[in-house]
Amino acid sequence: MGARRDLTLREKIGQLIVTGFPGPVPGEELRSLIADYGIGNVILFSHNVENAAQLKALCDGLRREIGERTGYPPLIAIDQEGGRVTRLPADATNVPGAMAIASTGRPEHAYAAGRLTARELRALGINFNLAPVLDINNNKRNPVINVRSYGDTAETVERYGLHMLRGLREEGVLASVKHFPGHGDTAVDSHLGLPAIGKTLEQLRELELKPFAAAFAQGAEAVMTAHILFPEIEPERVPATMSRTIVTELLKKELGFGGLVVSDCLEMDAIRKFYGTAEGAVGALKAGVHLLFVSHTPRLVREAVERIEQAVLGGELPMAVVDEAVEKVLYYKKKYGENGAGEAGEEEAEAGIGDSGAGSSAARLAVLSAASMGASSAASDSDSASGLAVVGCEAHRRTAEAISLESVCLVGGKLEPLAKGAGDTLFVGCSPYRADQASSGAGGAFSFPAAMGEAFGAAHRVTGIDPDEEEIRQIAEQAQGYVRVVVGLANGRDYPGQLKLLERLRADGRRVTAVALGKPYDLEGLGEDVCALAAFEYTPLALRSLARILSGETVPVGKLSLSL
Repeated sequence: MGARRDLTLREKIGQLIVTGFPGPVPGEELRSLIADYGIGNVILFSHNVENAAQLKALCDGLRREIGERTGYPPLIAIDQEGGRVTRLPADATNVPGAMAIASTGRPEHAYAAGRLTARELRALGINFNLAPVLDINNNKRNPVINVRSYGDTAETVERYGLHMLRGLREEGVLASVKHFPGHGDTAVDSHLGLPAIGKTLEQLRELELKPFAAAFAQGAEAVMTAHILFPEIEPERVPATMSRTIVTELLKKELGFGGLVVSDCLEMDAIRKFYGTAEGAVGALKAGVHLLFVSHTPRLVREAVERIEQAVLGGELPMAVVDEAVEKVLYYKKKYGENGAGEAGEEEAEAGIGDSGAGSSAARLAVLSAASMGASSAASDSDSASGLAVVGCEAHRRTAEAISLESVCLVGGKLEPLAKGAGDTLFVGCSPYRADQASSGAGGAFSFPAAMGEAFGAAHRVTGIDPDEEEIRQIAEQAQGYVRVVVGLANGRDYPGQLKLLERLRADGRRVTAVALGKPYDLEGLGEDVCALAAFEYTPLALRSLARILSGETVPVGKLSLSL
């Protein structure tokens, strides 16, 4: 690690920037940003990740290079929420997402998910997780939050989100709750546009702010701001990220938050298109944000640094604001950055899980998971060659599988077990796809119809994401030879051809089972004769759980955490 020293203005600004890079290996552009602009932090996405060993070597190299150049270890950030927003490789453990976990009815599962996620992140060298999501999904048309939320009430989000937060913190990972002051009541994705919420401050206090206030009271150390207009609160036409009224007056003063305030990515269209990334960076610092994400484009990183530098030298941005932000960032770097590890309380971490009742099967699973994770941690500590024994270990995978299995909900109708090798069932549905800009990219290696066809030795057909009339006609003709059709719905409200196909099959007299592989709202109004299952996410883990439930090996025990 390089020697600690006084920082120049540009080096101070570099400590306030988080950026990313394409591919699994840092290129010359990132090295130039580190060397010439003192950029001190990185964010990782799926395109940076191949496998656990590669990811560990990548993080070790980034820590070494940034530490030697800047004198301070980097914050290495990732969006590892679970479910459809996961970045870790297949040989690590990716847990179910928020709404799936809440549907289990077991807050201890949220704690276990946070805890095992943090263990694996630390083993890989990642010290900053941009999770959990504390948005309340009270708008069914929300295109970007939806299943990333624990539910549609403040009580549900608080109950599960705070357990996830506690699990992450106790295992020594800096965790950022998001997206303050709430992204759940929007119908616009801030990656692609500029949402607005017309609520008063009192209305926010009654709903959206409650989970955040509870998290701050529990000791949350970081919070991410939302790129959303709140015209009833902020008279200037700037989003929360650039609003001093929201960041300083509401977040810091009224709610008493004294931790690290981070921006959502300033390359999202809500900022880049309407204000410009560089201007957004200056505006965010003026508002009271400490750490700025410019996650993809080196040119925009350089512009942001130079624009902040200009604002300070020209008297537009007080040096004291920059110094206060740097002091805050360096505090958390000292706590979490040196070895990718924070100050986890071992006694507290090993004491048990949540408020689970000792007599319940879920409680026994949770306690077993805690004990197993303790054993895995010891194995990891003794693995001097790589330190990766905990990553994707059997205990973690069993825990994730158990949570996933308990998350599947029977929303309507009657579930009839499917026999393997039966020739009376047809599986249909589209391939997985990237549902929004927050989701990880979807590979073509698996699909619901193919996976179920293989599991049951049954016929299957992969459809387009939004079947047109001709495709619907062809599938209806194919289905004439089958008694039942199992339809995988991947956000059918967004792609209504999926729902039209389901309705055609039902009208033709097929016995239909509908499986929601995304938003459960797809299951509204399907009729009592349709068996409706909610799985919440289109992942290999969810498909394995569905195969066990559809076969009758186990019954669905989940309960929806929102209203249909």
